[in-house]
Amino acid sequence: MTNLAWLLLTYKVPPDPATKRIALWRRLKGMGAVYLQNGVCVLPKTDDHVRRLKMVENDISKMKGESVILETVALDRLQEDKVVSRFKADRDDQYREFLGRCADFEAEVAKEIAIEKFTYAELEEEDTDLKKLQRWLEKIRRLDFYGGTLAQEATSRLRDCEALLDSYAQRVFDAHDENR
Repeated sequence: MTNLAWLLLTYKVPPDPATKRIALWRRLKGMGAVYLQNGVCVLPKTDDHVRRLKMVENDISKMKGESVILETVALDRLQEDKVVSRFKADRDDQYREFLGRCADFEAEVAKEIAIEKFTYAELEEEDTDLKKLQRWLEKIRRLDFYGGTLAQEATSRLRDCEALLDSYAQRVFDAHDENR
């Protein structure tokens, strides 16, 4: 039998203003919720998710909407696997986007190396971009409840970006005689 417990949120909110409806959707997606259909989403059952969904429920009520939060389990292993697959697919979409941004970062640093632009201003800019990548991957990891298939690749790619920036930094320091 299945052993994963989920929180199921069903809700209905007025269509206007659309900005509130969109903000609600973004908030739930930002928690890592998977939508089974419009107005029906699930999250793994954790104390944090219970607390946050109760706050969402309150916000839905303020929007003059309706909502119900239920604790549920899948009927069988096949149904459980379907839900877990949806969580993994959502995370893998995020990991793919992250990997694309890593490629952009690597291309940008390679361009600066190719034109020998070894300035502190450029190093600071690239360092800021790397920190954004680090924060972004951490955010994805926090929502990766069931181990997305691209998680290891994303982690490895971030390490490559960090090593690339270290190498670029060394070139900047050398260009400014920092190590002499």
